[in-house]
Amino acid sequence: MSRGVRIRIGAFLVLSAVGIVYIAGTYLGLVDRVLGRGITIQATLPSSGGLFEGSEVTYRGVKVGKVAKMQATDKGVTLDLALEDGTDIPADSPMFVHNLSAVGEQYLDFEPPDEKGPYVEAGGTIDGDVESLPVDEADLLVELDQFVSSVDKGNLETVVRELGTMFDDTGVPLQRLLDNGSKFVREASAHTDETIALLDQGKKVLTTQQGEKENIRSLSSDLRSLTDALAASDGDLEKVLDGTPGTARELDALLKDLEPTLPVLLGSAVSVNQVVVSHLDGVEQLLVTYPRTISSGFTGTPGDGYGHVNLQLAYSQPPCTDGYKPRSEWRPPSNLSDSEIYPAHCKAGPPFAMRGSNYSPGTPGNPSTGRLYRSSYDPTTGMVGGAVDRRGNPVRFVDPGNLSILGDDAWKWLLVGPVSE
Repeated sequence: MSRGVRIRIGAFLVLSAVGIVYIAGTYLGLVDRVLGRGITIQATLPSSGGLFEGSEVTYRGVKVGKVAKMQATDKGVTLDLALEDGTDIPADSPMFVHNLSAVGEQYLDFEPPDEKGPYVEAGGTIDGDVESLPVDEADLLVELDQFVSSVDKGNLETVVRELGTMFDDTGVPLQRLLDNGSKFVREASAHTDETIALLDQGKKVLTTQQGEKENIRSLSSDLRSLTDALAASDGDLEKVLDGTPGTARELDALLKDLEPTLPVLLGSAVSVNQVVVSHLDGVEQLLVTYPRTISSGFTGTPGDGYGHVNLQLAYSQPPCTDGYKPRSEWRPPSNLSDSEIYPAHCKAGPPFAMRGSNYSPGTPGNPSTGRLYRSSYDPTTGMVGGAVDRRGNPVRFVDPGNLSILGDDAWKWLLVGPVSE
C-alpha cells in the first residue's frame, strides 16, 4: 500500500469519526450546549399526556425543538423545552398534546391565535390545562363501554343483522365502486387544469344560486302549491286522462270527416281575409259610421222600441265587369294554392257600382264629389276629424238623446236629425 493511499484512508476515518461525533452530539443536544445555541423554556401540564423526553415540539405543526427533560410535581408535570434559535412563541399561546399517528408518538404543539407578542424568553414558563391534553385511552374505553352497554341488546342484534343483510353479496359492486373511484381520481389528476376550472365555475354557480335564493324559495313554494293543487285534483286528472284517448279519437274522426270540405273552407276564409285587408279603409269607415247611425233608430221608434233596418240591393243595373277577370279565368274552389291578389276594380265608372279602395270614403279627393274623407271619430265631441260633407262643412254626429218622449212623432227625427247639423 502506497503512502498516498494510507493518507487518504486516514483522512476518511478521521472525517467519519468527526461526523459521527457531531451528529450524535447534535441529536443529544451537546453541540447546542457547547456552542450556546438555542433557548430553553418550561411548560407545565396536569399530566404527561403520553409525552416523553425527546418528544417533538412544534409551532403550528412546524418542528421547533424537543422535550429535553420531564419532572413530576405536585400539580402535574414540568417540561423543559429546548427550542431552536429565533423561535418566538407568544406568552399566551395555548398548547396541545397531539398524536403523530394512530399508534401514539405524541408531540407538543403551540397554536397561538396570532403572532403578536410579548414572547416567552429563555427560562420563561407557559402553563397548560386539561384542555391541552388528549382524551385518555382508558377514559375513552370506559365511555365507549358505557355507550355500548346503554344500547338495547335486541335492537343492537337487529341492527347488526340488517347491516349484514345490506352488505351481503355486495363485494363485487363495492370493489367496482372503489375501482371506479380510483379511476375517477386518476382522471381528475390527469386533468388538473380542467378540474380547477370546473371548481371555479362551480363556485360561480353556487354564488349565483345564493344570490337568487329568494327566487328559488319562491319557485319552491309555488311548485309546492302546484303539486298540492294537482294532488287535490287527482280525481279530476284521472278523469281527464281516462277521457283523453276517446276525445282524441273523436277529434281525429271529425277531422277526417271534414277533410274534403275543411280545406275549401279555410281557403275561402283566406280569400275573404285578403279581400278585407285590401279594403281596410272602407271597413274602418263602416265600423265608425254604422254603429252611430243604427243607435239613433232605437230611440226614435214608438211601440216595441226597436228600429228596423233593411239593406236593399237594386238589381236593375247589371254588375260592372270591366276591370275584373273573365269567368273563364276564375279559379275553382278546389284550387288551394297561393297566388297573387288580382287588383280587381270597376273601370267602367257610373252608373255601375263603383267598388274598390279607390272609391272608399277616405281616399283623398275633391269634397265636391260627395266623397268623405275617412278619419277617426271622437265620441266625446261627436266630430269626425277631417271629414266634410258635399258642401264642405265638417261632419259631426250628435246624440239626439231619448226620443221616445216625442211620442208618435219620434220617427220624424230620423229624417230631420241627420240634416239638423
